[in-house]
Amino acid sequence: MGLIAALIVGGIAGWLAGIIVKGSGHGILMNIVIGIIGGFIGGFVFGLAGFGEPNIFGSIAVATLGAVILLWIANKIKT
Repeated sequence: MGLIAALIVGGIAGWLAGIIVKGSGHGILMNIVIGIIGGFIGGFVFGLAGFGEPNIFGSIAVATLGAVILLWIANKIKT
C-alpha cells in the first residue's frame, strides 16, 4: 500500500475508532492522527505475526483495531 493510501486508511480508522471508543475527548482531528499512527502500528504488528491484509477492507480492519487500542491507551493516559 502506498503512503497516501495508508494515510487515508489510517484516517478512516481513526474516525471509526473515535466512534467505537466512548469518552474519547480528543476531537476528530486528533482521533484521525491517532488512527494513522495506530494503523501503522497495527499493520506492522499484524505483518510480524504473518497476517497480511488481502484487500482494502482488511487494511481498514487492521488499522481500526490498532487505532482503537492506541486511542484507548491515550484515553487512559489523559485521565
